[in-house]
Amino acid sequence: MSIQSAIAELSLVLGDRLSSAKPDLELHGQSETHFTTMPPDAVAYPENTDEVSKIVRICAAQDCPVIGWGAGTSLEGHTSAVRGGVCVDFSRMNKVLVVNAEDMDVVVQPGITREDLNTDLRATGLFFPVDPGANASIGGMAATRASGTTAVRYGTMRDNVRALEVVLADGRIIRTGSRARKSSAGYDLTSLFVGSEGTLGLITELTLKLQGQPEAVASAICAFDAIEDAVNTVITTIQMGIPMARIEFVDSATATAFNIYAGANMPEVPHLLVEFHGSDTSASEDARRFGEIVDDMGGKGFEWSTKAEDRRALWAMRHNAYYACLALRRGATALVTDICVPISRLAEAVEETRADITNSSIPGPILGHVGDGNFHAILLVEPGNTKELEVAKDLSHRMAERALRLGGTITGEHGVGMGKLDYMQAEHGDGWAVMGDIKRSLDPKNIMNPGKVLKLN
Repeated sequence: MSIQSAIAELSLVLGDRLSSAKPDLELHGQSETHFTTMPPDAVAYPENTDEVSKIVRICAAQDCPVIGWGAGTSLEGHTSAVRGGVCVDFSRMNKVLVVNAEDMDVVVQPGITREDLNTDLRATGLFFPVDPGANASIGGMAATRASGTTAVRYGTMRDNVRALEVVLADGRIIRTGSRARKSSAGYDLTSLFVGSEGTLGLITELTLKLQGQPEAVASAICAFDAIEDAVNTVITTIQMGIPMARIEFVDSATATAFNIYAGANMPEVPHLLVEFHGSDTSASEDARRFGEIVDDMGGKGFEWSTKAEDRRALWAMRHNAYYACLALRRGATALVTDICVPISRLAEAVEETRADITNSSIPGPILGHVGDGNFHAILLVEPGNTKELEVAKDLSHRMAERALRLGGTITGEHGVGMGKLDYMQAEHGDGWAVMGDIKRSLDPKNIMNPGKVLKLN
């Protein structure tokens, strides 16, 4: 049994849709962040669920690792082929299968990206709200339990996936959940696979909850002299029940990056970027009430707009924040990490993190989806500089410990992958061992994305 035997058999099934070309392998072994390139031995391009099942059956028979691939936008080395094997690229399984407008749900293949899905839905008056920033694939978003800028109002992938079709490690095809809005029928297998990072099976079809496109959308931006004032504005807004669709925080370093990269003209101080969804009346009223809180907290330059072009520019700038921050240091790469804490401890967590980075030898802009207590640090390091990478890892370690001390989680959005493995025991205790039991039951040969989420032989 060997990887090469699996590849030889797969070539008979897939023909030229199985690639061993070096550029393909390098692309599928790369990470968005600091991880070393770890290419697979081959890349498969299936076009339907039956082909995915055949791929997995062949690989299982040969003990060959299988790694799912969506758009390659994950940040914790989720798609790195740590033991080689076959990468299953879902880019050809990218269709909208059924739109059930009356029930406000849609059935899609995993390779469709969130932007393409919403373009397809535009004429229906519906949209899919989960927005992690990157134009990620829907299957990848489910596998990592992604969230993003709109989670404060619409929830994460956990809240927006109703049903799945999954190919298990032995090639069996199962369906989890249904189009019904609730169920009491047995274990919630849908939630088990959402967030499993491809370690339990490959998602080949998803049923998603949709939302009605809002009548009016208002976006706003405001500046603060201190991080604490900005974060306390977020906390007060949430506690007052003002229905924010987005409420994003950026620190002074990120504001500087926006000015350089996007040609913005922001004061180089902390900012909040917010958005309101509703009717013309409610969106305006929510913006007005938020502006009053900003004034009370000492915020400055509060501006809001309902013009589509203003909104697009604001959120395009936010979505490109990673690349803007990279531009702060020519040629840099980054260790990108995130934590999530209870909203009442958010100011403390952000302030301590900012102090740690300021006292370190590397720059590290902070930004995040603070409406749900989640924020990120983009720790900029020189490629190949092992000392700087160790400094970044120490800062990330301090953030993880801080999150647990404050009653939070080591990652609110990015997932575990390889980068957060060392903190799983501290967060979950014996629960992590139970996750291992589930993994061994469904994947006894440990072929499904090995080396991620769990430490197994």
